[in-house]
Amino acid sequence: MDFSFDLKRTANASAWRLLPNGWDFVAFPLIICIIAMTAIGFHQTLAPMSTLKTQVISLDPSNLPEYAMRTTLRMLAAMVASLFFTLVYGTLAAKSRRAGLVLVPILDILQSVPVLGYISFTVTFFIALFPGRVLGAELAAIFAIFTSQAWNMTFSFYQSLRTVPRDLDEVSRGFHLTGWQRFWKLEVPFSMPGLIWNMMMSMSGGWFFVVASEAITVGNNTITLPGIGAYLAQAISDKNMHAIGWVILAMTVVILAYDQLLFRPLVAWADKFRMETTSSGNAPESWLLDLVRRTRLIHRLLVPMGWIFANAARVPMRLPSFARVSFPMPQRQKSSRIGDIVWGILVILLTVYVVYSVIAYVRTGVTLDEVGHVLVLGLITLLRVALLIAISSVIWVPLGVLIGLRPALAEKIQPLAQFLAAFPANLLFPVFVIVIVRFHLNPDIWLSPLIVLGTQWYILFNVIAGASSYPNDYREAATNFRIRGWQWWRKVMLPGIFPYYVTGAITASGGAWNASIVAEFVQWGDTKLEAHGLGAYIAKTTAAGDFPKIILGIAVMSLFVTLFNRLLWRPMYAYAESKLRLD
Repeated sequence: MDFSFDLKRTANASAWRLLPNGWDFVAFPLIICIIAMTAIGFHQTLAPMSTLKTQVISLDPSNLPEYAMRTTLRMLAAMVASLFFTLVYGTLAAKSRRAGLVLVPILDILQSVPVLGYISFTVTFFIALFPGRVLGAELAAIFAIFTSQAWNMTFSFYQSLRTVPRDLDEVSRGFHLTGWQRFWKLEVPFSMPGLIWNMMMSMSGGWFFVVASEAITVGNNTITLPGIGAYLAQAISDKNMHAIGWVILAMTVVILAYDQLLFRPLVAWADKFRMETTSSGNAPESWLLDLVRRTRLIHRLLVPMGWIFANAARVPMRLPSFARVSFPMPQRQKSSRIGDIVWGILVILLTVYVVYSVIAYVRTGVTLDEVGHVLVLGLITLLRVALLIAISSVIWVPLGVLIGLRPALAEKIQPLAQFLAAFPANLLFPVFVIVIVRFHLNPDIWLSPLIVLGTQWYILFNVIAGASSYPNDYREAATNFRIRGWQWWRKVMLPGIFPYYVTGAITASGGAWNASIVAEFVQWGDTKLEAHGLGAYIAKTTAAGDFPKIILGIAVMSLFVTLFNRLLWRPMYAYAESKLRLD
């Protein structure tokens, strides 16, 4: 046998596998463009702050590509930060009983605080971190977008961790997986389909607050960052309908781009994490994912990265605070009870201190009659939000199931739903104002649709996520037993998607409260329309700069959102965890 020939042939084969193929030459330009876009965006953040004062937002459409690039980079940076926050905060809230008692109510409050409220407190901090640099203002804008993305993703991940099937959890413990291994091998993969759909919703929902995040006011100074949001704000200020048309076109192109280049590949990749024992005949597809898999050089370059992540997930790291005790000893139960008492006392003392501080500050400029008036306004907004969420649920739950069970249809609907979710309500203000004034309509009724214009999609996206991740073998079993009609909805599908629906309803409800500040007080030119409600109260007091009343309005809104979640949505969560788990 000629061993030299075999060695030469093996060496040639190895060298051949390192050479790029035709697919590599198609993928390389995409990768280079992404790297170049990131490098240019990062370089611009290091510019002096004075450049923002000399750069005036131009409504020339030729500037839109650059503005779109900078806005997209901010939203992607906020998405990365939101994902990190979701994995840490959601895990603590779901796995630590004591932490969950505090973190979940805090999350309810955080999603009810207006984005503008975050900006007023954080922009000075970020600018002080990088004085004289654009990076400080950029971080403030990214943080504002982060607050519009993180809560939805965290609720989704929290819901997934709380509804992991018991049999899979028992199998992981039977294999003696540590908390770290179980997290990456079971819990994160199980939550992935729902989390990706909520990432899409969060990315689209971030467009609603792009205008506020790219035009930041600090005292008497306004910092305007180049981007689509600043372009839109300038177009609305100038009442330039042609520029608004260009904004809509640019948004459409950007949404289609990150749908095809980011979310479609993620949806197709996450399909392998579906919990089922039979394969689905309609798996989602992505031309970009197929392209990367067909490349030779790029694929081999990605192998070491995949190997690093796979081995990191296998590290036998133990998380004792999250571990369950199968046979608790009496002494351990006693110490745990004492710990609960101490923890509860600390939480109560902290809560009392915060409430006392808020009341002491608010009393300086608010009377008791004003408090009663604000509570009544909160009840009006509560009724408006509850009614709109109920109507949205009746409409979008059946449509979401229809779309989620058909991956081919979901691929077609996904870009359209992302665009509708990203469509800023500001663009519809002139339409609503003109129609209401022209026909003498009641603003309390006809301004209400603006509240759910951007938040109703949380319900749709979560229901689609629940239906798309519903086990295919369960569906086949229902077909074999000839379960149809209303019985199919009541016994099969609604229980399967219920945890996802609750997540969508919570985030939609919180987003609706936030949107009420914009929707209940609308202005176009010199014409102002006001609906009775807590949102209009906060909007007017913010414009007047009356801080005690602003804090009163935000505190009452947080109170209503927290009570609404505690009395309605949390019992639904508990019911889903105990009765509707796919075990």
